[in-house]
Amino acid sequence: MTDYLSPELDTLRFLQYEVQDRLAYITLNRPAKRNALSANVVTELKQAFEQAEADDKVKVIILRATGDVFCAGADLKYLQELQDNTYQENLADSTHLMQLFHQIYTLKKLVIGQVQGHALAGGCGLAALCDITFAVPEAKFGYTEVKIGFLPAVVSVFLLRRIGEARTKQLLLSGDIISAQQALEYGLITFIAEKDQLADTVRAYALRLARENSGHSIEITKEILARLPELALEDGLRYAAERNAATRASDDCRRGIAAFLNKEKLDW
Repeated sequence: MTDYLSPELDTLRFLQYEVQDRLAYITLNRPAKRNALSANVVTELKQAFEQAEADDKVKVIILRATGDVFCAGADLKYLQELQDNTYQENLADSTHLMQLFHQIYTLKKLVIGQVQGHALAGGCGLAALCDITFAVPEAKFGYTEVKIGFLPAVVSVFLLRRIGEARTKQLLLSGDIISAQQALEYGLITFIAEKDQLADTVRAYALRLARENSGHSIEITKEILARLPELALEDGLRYAAERNAATRASDDCRRGIAAFLNKEKLDW
């Protein structure tokens, strides 16, 4: 386990956080509430991702959950309480979630989702925000907000980038729940793994990437992929060329090329 926890993470109520072999595990831990999201859960998630990103001993982050459900989305009792809020109070709460989604999407380190059960509404958003997502065949996915008069607003920004307009419209406007196989075909998740093999499969994959891939290259590649959709073609190409040129002078690039030419295997 990790040698140090920030004061915030030392008093976690809704999550578990640990570091093993350069892997940070952030675990949703409200199984009785189907790991539903509330302001407090979002706060703890933001703190956990912040610590994992800042920890030099962490190379890859794994987001997972306890219980039968990965995450059922927003805590409906909490949403009901928010109906008495002013617009400004609700905007602050919505911005709180937006900040978490943006934080995960732009994190400098690789984030892998380990989805052991259903991921619905905001929970489906969490699963889709991970860079790479593994799920069990039995998991169901969907954005059901329209069925209760709510909106999948924040996640729509990221879904358009991940799976395109046609699939995003289909999922968000219908509120339909889809299978893991459909989620895989849509590009919502990356891999399917059997339930009894999920944890070991994710761990082996994460360890391999941590060992074989440059952390600096992962960070810059993620930065490029996040920036390119907002740039015009010529601007995007110019930006990519600039990042390419700058990276050639990095220590990781020098080490990697030297090792390749010398037929040495680097352990990053």
